Amino acid sequence: MKVAGGQVRIVDCSVFPAASTIAAALVEVEPGGLRELHWHPNNDEWQYFLEGQGRMTAFTSSGKARTFDFQAGDVGYVPFATGHYIENTGKEPLRFLEMFKSAYFADISLNQWMALSPQRMVQQNLNLDDATMANLRKDKQVIVPGRQ
Repeated sequence: MKVAGGQVRIVDCSVFPAASTIAAALVEVEPGGLRELHWHPNNDEWQYFLEGQGRMTAFTSSGKARTFDFQAGDVGYVPFATGHYIENTGKEPLRFLEMFKSAYFADISLNQWMALSPQRMVQQNLNLDDATMANLRKDKQVIVPGRQ
């Protein structure tokens, strides 16, 4: 899937039946862009960074966050259901693999989740105004392009 700011190619049992115990995504993020804030409801995520430089921040259920810098050859790990995003901090495209011990690839976008939830509930819980709510996307963005 090619989108503004990069692309994501997913391989799992839905497109490759032999992949009954593994799913993967090859992700490319253009400079300044990011893999949107999301989490995986089905398993831990292992990452292998192929090219470029990136920064990942992960948010745990205990209310703590950790930030890690990566470059080609590095390995990353995100525990099951942990919210995280990865930004390209370099001048070249960032390419990395996301891998899962699962037959299928699944992720939940925070932006999309909020947009599809009852507006009043989101506004009351997060103290958001109408303008902010209007900017939420009901479709999954996957990659957010950098600002020029």
